[in-house]
Amino acid sequence: MSKTQQRPATTAQQRTNGARNAVEVATKKKTRRNRLLFAGAAVVAVAGLETLGALTGKDPMSGSGTSTSHAAHAASAHSAGTALPPWPNAADPSAAIVKAGLTPAGSEGMADHFHAHLDVIVNGQPVPVAANIGADAVKQVISPLHTHDVSGAIHIESPVVGDKFYLGQLFTEWDVALSDTTLGGLHVDDVSSLRVYVNGEQVSGDPAGIVLAEHQEIAIVFGPADEKVDVPSSYDFGDL
Repeated sequence: MSKTQQRPATTAQQRTNGARNAVEVATKKKTRRNRLLFAGAAVVAVAGLETLGALTGKDPMSGSGTSTSHAAHAASAHSAGTALPPWPNAADPSAAIVKAGLTPAGSEGMADHFHAHLDVIVNGQPVPVAANIGADAVKQVISPLHTHDVSGAIHIESPVVGDKFYLGQLFTEWDVALSDTTLGGLHVDDVSSLRVYVNGEQVSGDPAGIVLAEHQEIAIVFGPADEKVDVPSSYDFGDL
Protein backbone atom coordinates (compact mmCIF):
# COMPACT_ATOMS: atom_id res chain seq x y z
CA MET A 1 0.00 0.00 0.00
CA SER A 2 1.44 3.43 -0.90
CA LYS A 3 2.01 6.30 1.51
CA THR A 4 -0.76 8.19 -0.26
CA GLN A 5 -3.18 5.39 0.48
CA GLN A 6 -2.04 5.22 4.13
CA ARG A 7 -2.51 9.03 4.77
CA PRO A 8 -6.34 9.02 5.17
CA ALA A 9 -6.15 6.29 7.81
CA THR A 10 -3.40 8.15 9.63
CA THR A 11 -5.37 11.40 9.48
CA ALA A 12 -8.48 9.69 10.82
CA GLN A 13 -6.46 8.16 13.64
CA GLN A 14 -4.99 11.57 14.46
CA ARG A 15 -8.47 13.04 14.57
CA THR A 16 -9.62 10.29 16.90
CA ASN A 17 -6.62 10.75 19.16
CA GLY A 18 -7.12 14.51 19.13
CA ALA A 19 -10.75 14.16 20.11
CA ARG A 20 -9.86 11.74 22.87
CA ASN A 21 -7.20 14.12 24.18
CA ALA A 22 -9.67 17.02 24.14
CA VAL A 23 -12.20 15.03 26.14
CA GLU A 24 -9.56 14.01 28.67
CA VAL A 25 -8.39 17.61 29.05
CA ALA A 26 -11.97 18.84 29.47
CA THR A 27 -12.69 16.11 32.00
CA LYS A 28 -9.59 16.97 34.00
CA LYS A 29 -10.53 20.64 33.99
CA LYS A 30 -14.09 19.86 35.07
CA THR A 31 -12.86 17.55 37.84
CA ARG A 32 -10.44 20.18 39.10
CA ARG A 33 -13.13 22.86 38.95
CA ASN A 34 -15.54 20.69 40.95
CA ARG A 35 -12.87 19.96 43.53
CA LEU A 36 -12.27 23.68 43.94
CA LEU A 37 -16.00 24.36 44.22
CA PHE A 38 -16.51 21.66 46.86
CA ALA A 39 -13.44 22.82 48.75
CA GLY A 40 -14.75 26.39 48.70
CA ALA A 41 -18.17 25.25 49.89
CA ALA A 42 -16.58 23.29 52.71
CA VAL A 43 -14.60 26.34 53.81
CA VAL A 44 -17.76 28.50 53.78
CA ALA A 45 -19.70 25.85 55.72
CA VAL A 46 -17.01 25.50 58.35
CA ALA A 47 -16.72 29.28 58.65
CA GLY A 48 -20.47 29.52 59.11
CA LEU A 49 -20.48 26.89 61.84
CA GLU A 50 -17.57 28.60 63.59
CA THR A 51 -19.43 31.92 63.45
CA LEU A 52 -22.55 30.31 64.92
CA GLY A 53 -20.48 28.65 67.60
CA ALA A 54 -18.85 31.97 68.48
CA LEU A 55 -22.24 33.64 68.67
CA THR A 56 -23.90 31.03 70.87
CA GLY A 57 -20.93 29.67 72.76
CA LYS A 58 -22.04 26.15 71.80
CA ASP A 59 -21.08 23.42 69.41
CA PRO A 60 -23.49 24.00 66.47
CA MET A 61 -23.26 20.31 65.60
CA SER A 62 -24.63 19.20 68.96
CA GLY A 63 -28.23 19.48 67.70
CA SER A 64 -29.53 20.86 70.99
CA GLY A 65 -31.75 23.90 70.96
CA THR A 66 -30.79 24.86 74.50
CA SER A 67 -27.81 24.97 76.79
CA THR A 68 -26.78 21.95 78.80
CA SER A 69 -27.78 23.59 82.08
CA HIS A 70 -31.00 25.58 82.13
CA ALA A 71 -30.81 25.97 85.90
CA ALA A 72 -27.60 27.95 85.50
CA HIS A 73 -29.48 30.46 83.38
CA ALA A 74 -32.81 30.49 85.21
CA ALA A 75 -31.48 33.09 87.63
CA SER A 76 -29.76 35.18 84.94
CA ALA A 77 -32.84 37.43 84.81
CA HIS A 78 -31.64 38.91 88.12
CA SER A 79 -29.12 41.10 86.30
CA ALA A 80 -31.41 42.09 83.44
CA GLY A 81 -33.25 45.36 82.77
CA THR A 82 -34.53 47.24 85.81
CA ALA A 83 -36.91 49.78 84.26
CA LEU A 84 -40.47 50.39 85.38
CA PRO A 85 -43.40 48.87 83.46
CA PRO A 86 -44.53 48.65 80.77
CA TRP A 87 -41.46 46.89 79.40
CA PRO A 88 -40.59 46.80 75.69
CA ASN A 89 -38.78 43.88 74.11
CA ALA A 90 -35.01 43.64 74.56
CA ALA A 91 -33.03 46.14 72.50
CA ASP A 92 -30.80 43.34 71.18
CA PRO A 93 -32.96 40.19 71.01
CA SER A 94 -30.18 37.96 69.68
CA ALA A 95 -27.85 38.86 72.54
CA ALA A 96 -30.69 38.37 75.03
CA ILE A 97 -31.40 34.90 73.62
CA VAL A 98 -27.78 33.87 74.08
CA LYS A 99 -27.70 35.42 77.57
CA ALA A 100 -30.67 33.20 78.48
CA GLY A 101 -28.62 30.15 77.51
CA LEU A 102 -30.65 29.45 74.38
CA THR A 103 -29.65 29.14 70.74
CA PRO A 104 -31.00 31.52 68.08
CA ALA A 105 -31.96 29.66 64.91
CA GLY A 106 -33.30 30.50 61.47
CA SER A 107 -36.65 28.84 62.14
CA GLU A 108 -38.80 27.44 64.93
CA GLY A 109 -38.06 23.91 66.11
CA MET A 110 -40.38 21.05 65.21
CA ALA A 111 -39.48 18.30 67.70
CA ASP A 112 -41.16 19.71 70.83
CA HIS A 113 -44.05 22.17 70.66
CA PHE A 114 -46.22 23.41 73.53
CA HIS A 115 -47.55 26.63 75.07
CA ALA A 116 -47.87 28.31 78.45
CA HIS A 117 -49.37 31.67 79.40
CA LEU A 118 -48.10 34.57 81.48
CA ASP A 119 -50.06 37.32 83.23
CA VAL A 120 -48.24 40.22 84.86
CA ILE A 121 -50.31 42.39 87.22
CA VAL A 122 -48.86 45.50 88.85
CA ASN A 123 -50.91 47.46 91.39
CA GLY A 124 -54.05 45.78 90.15
CA GLN A 125 -53.43 46.61 86.48
CA PRO A 126 -52.36 44.17 83.74
CA VAL A 127 -48.96 44.79 82.17
CA PRO A 128 -48.59 43.59 78.56
CA VAL A 129 -46.03 40.89 77.88
CA ALA A 130 -43.96 42.20 74.99
CA ALA A 131 -44.43 40.80 71.50
CA ASN A 132 -41.54 39.00 69.80
CA ILE A 133 -39.59 38.19 72.94
CA GLY A 134 -36.87 35.80 71.79
CA ALA A 135 -37.16 36.86 68.15
CA ASP A 136 -34.82 39.09 66.16
CA ALA A 137 -36.41 40.43 62.97
CA VAL A 138 -33.20 42.15 61.88
CA LYS A 139 -30.98 39.07 62.09
CA GLN A 140 -33.93 36.80 61.22
CA VAL A 141 -33.38 34.37 64.08
CA ILE A 142 -35.68 33.05 66.77
CA SER A 143 -35.30 31.27 70.09
CA PRO A 144 -37.07 28.00 70.90
CA LEU A 145 -38.70 30.04 73.72
CA HIS A 146 -40.53 33.10 72.43
CA THR A 147 -43.71 35.18 72.10
CA HIS A 148 -45.47 36.36 68.96
CA ASP A 149 -47.84 39.02 70.32
CA VAL A 150 -48.87 40.81 73.52
CA SER A 151 -51.39 38.15 74.56
CA GLY A 152 -48.97 36.63 77.06
CA ALA A 153 -48.92 33.30 75.22
CA ILE A 154 -45.50 31.69 75.53
CA HIS A 155 -44.41 29.47 72.63
CA ILE A 156 -41.95 26.64 73.14
CA GLU A 157 -40.90 25.26 69.75
CA SER A 158 -37.70 23.32 70.17
CA PRO A 159 -35.59 21.11 67.87
CA VAL A 160 -35.00 18.79 70.84
CA VAL A 161 -37.59 16.76 72.75
CA GLY A 162 -37.50 16.90 76.54
CA ASP A 163 -35.40 20.00 77.18
CA LYS A 164 -36.61 22.13 80.09
CA PHE A 165 -37.39 25.81 79.71
CA TYR A 166 -37.60 28.26 82.60
CA LEU A 167 -39.60 31.40 83.27
CA GLY A 168 -36.33 33.15 84.13
CA GLN A 169 -35.08 32.48 80.61
CA LEU A 170 -38.12 34.22 79.12
CA PHE A 171 -37.55 37.25 81.35
CA THR A 172 -33.87 37.31 80.40
CA GLU A 173 -34.87 37.33 76.73
CA TRP A 174 -37.33 40.12 77.58
CA ASP A 175 -34.57 41.98 79.45
CA VAL A 176 -36.71 42.35 82.59
CA ALA A 177 -35.25 41.47 85.99
CA LEU A 178 -37.06 38.71 87.88
CA SER A 179 -36.51 37.22 91.33
CA ASP A 180 -38.56 36.60 94.46
CA THR A 181 -38.05 40.27 95.42
CA THR A 182 -37.67 42.02 92.05
CA LEU A 183 -39.77 42.59 88.94
CA GLY A 184 -37.98 44.92 86.55
CA GLY A 185 -37.48 48.15 88.50
CA LEU A 186 -40.04 47.16 91.13
CA HIS A 187 -38.81 45.87 94.48
CA VAL A 188 -40.44 44.25 97.47
CA ASP A 189 -40.54 46.49 100.54
CA ASP A 190 -42.63 47.05 103.68
CA VAL A 191 -45.62 48.02 101.55
CA SER A 192 -45.35 46.04 98.31
CA SER A 193 -45.11 42.31 97.80
CA LEU A 194 -44.46 40.03 94.87
CA ARG A 195 -46.68 36.96 94.61
CA VAL A 196 -46.52 34.23 91.99
CA TYR A 197 -49.28 31.82 91.03
CA VAL A 198 -49.22 28.72 88.84
CA ASN A 199 -52.62 27.50 87.66
CA GLY A 200 -54.25 29.65 90.35
CA GLU A 201 -52.16 28.30 93.24
CA GLN A 202 -49.64 30.54 94.95
CA VAL A 203 -46.07 29.22 94.86
CA SER A 204 -43.03 30.24 96.89
CA GLY A 205 -39.40 30.60 95.98
CA ASP A 206 -37.67 32.25 93.05
CA PRO A 207 -40.11 32.51 90.09
CA ALA A 208 -37.18 32.47 87.67
CA GLY A 209 -36.82 28.76 88.41
CA ILE A 210 -40.38 27.84 87.35
CA VAL A 211 -40.25 25.15 84.67
CA LEU A 212 -42.65 25.89 81.83
CA ALA A 213 -45.25 23.23 81.05
CA GLU A 214 -48.05 22.57 78.58
CA HIS A 215 -51.07 24.88 79.05
CA GLN A 216 -49.65 26.31 82.25
CA GLU A 217 -51.07 29.59 83.55
CA ILE A 218 -48.53 31.74 85.39
CA ALA A 219 -49.48 34.99 87.12
CA ILE A 220 -46.99 37.42 88.65
CA VAL A 221 -48.64 39.94 90.95
CA PHE A 222 -46.84 42.97 92.36
CA GLY A 223 -48.46 45.49 94.70
CA PRO A 224 -49.72 46.00 98.24
CA ALA A 225 -49.64 42.75 100.17
CA ASP A 226 -53.27 43.14 101.25
CA GLU A 227 -54.53 44.02 97.77
CA LYS A 228 -57.21 41.68 96.45
CA VAL A 229 -56.39 40.59 92.91
CA ASP A 230 -58.41 38.34 90.63
CA VAL A 231 -55.74 35.83 89.71
CA PRO A 232 -56.50 33.67 86.65
CA SER A 233 -56.19 29.92 87.12
CA SER A 234 -56.36 28.99 83.44
CA TYR A 235 -56.12 30.44 79.94
CA ASP A 236 -58.06 29.71 76.77
CA PHE A 237 -55.32 28.51 74.44
CA GLY A 238 -57.76 27.99 71.58
CA ASP A 239 -55.92 26.59 68.57
CA LEU A 240 -52.46 27.01 70.10
